[in-house]
Amino acid sequence: MSFTESLPTLNAYLNGAATVLLTAGFICIKTGREQAHRRCMLSAFSVSVVFLFFYVLHKWLVQGVHTPFTGEGAWRSFYYTMLATHIALAMLIVPLVLTTLTLAIRGKRESHKAWARWTFPIWYYVSVTGVLVYCFLYVWWPA
Repeated sequence: MSFTESLPTLNAYLNGAATVLLTAGFICIKTGREQAHRRCMLSAFSVSVVFLFFYVLHKWLVQGVHTPFTGEGAWRSFYYTMLATHIALAMLIVPLVLTTLTLAIRGKRESHKAWARWTFPIWYYVSVTGVLVYCFLYVWWPA
């Protein structure tokens, strides 16, 4: 397997790691462990930045060619609905995460919490569906 061919798998692992870190960060803040929450969320952000780099690199290396989905019937409808929402929310999540993170760094606790109520579930959805897109394309219905 070439480097280019291995990038989707790497990206799925990075998305999975982000999901785990987001989950841990959520649990930490809900149980009052603010420092652990901060570490988890900064780690999730870092993993997501690395993911974004390798995702763009992969798209560049394959010259934008998309992997076809070979599933049929209801699975095809489900996949394309999930993919459409994943793509739309993935574009939205970048400014949301940057804003939420900036508010936290600046110590604007109430504003950070208000933004995080929207940012977290969207980021979580994008992270989980990123792994699912990989599974649909490369594990469950490989081309």
